[in-house]
Amino acid sequence: MKPPFFPLPTGRAALVPSVLAADFTCLRDSLAPVKKLADWVQVDVMDGHFVPNISFGPGIVSAVAAASSLPIDAHLMVEDPGRFIGAFASAGSGLITVHAEALAPGPCLKKIKALGLKAGLALRPKTPLKRVLPYLPLLDLILIMTVEPGFGGQAFMPEMMPKVAAARKLISGSGRGIWLQVDGGINAGTAETAASAGADSLVIGSALFSAADPAALLRGLKKKI
Repeated sequence: MKPPFFPLPTGRAALVPSVLAADFTCLRDSLAPVKKLADWVQVDVMDGHFVPNISFGPGIVSAVAAASSLPIDAHLMVEDPGRFIGAFASAGSGLITVHAEALAPGPCLKKIKALGLKAGLALRPKTPLKRVLPYLPLLDLILIMTVEPGFGGQAFMPEMMPKVAAARKLISGSGRGIWLQVDGGINAGTAETAASAGADSLVIGSALFSAADPAALLRGLKKKI
């Protein structure tokens, strides 16, 4: 079976709705206003151990795939991501992101790549950027968290911008096509800050799905960044 399509960096910033903030009583309707403007969709997976919250299983990836033709990124905020990679791959994820602080990130990244998928590595705010160095040849995305992972709607941490800028320098020096994603507290004001620091993938959740006109918000962000 051919792996799902997932885009490569293009030089312009990608806007990525996080369905954690979507309306699950009508997921298709919730995604409809943004699916022509978004670059892909992120599904935040939480196990109640790695972070103090519980969210989705692989079935939500299948539901998002059915509700939208957009590529899907499964962000595994779980203690033992190796247990779940196969299930999220089968559900339709084109990219799977694991955390540097979780169990066995190296073998997990190799497993993701062996399945023909794109692989991402996420760093919590207190985790130094140097943690990505051993895995750089395997990476298609580096995710710098700008909130403590676990809950949507938190305030953006501007003190993470030097880390984002250093990650951009690292990616540029690698000569590889690696997305630099920022996730946490992204809205109409902070998106420009993150993009200016070097991020080219911006995850937007609460600010998007609580907006009176989500499509207008995305169009405005595209013009800004």
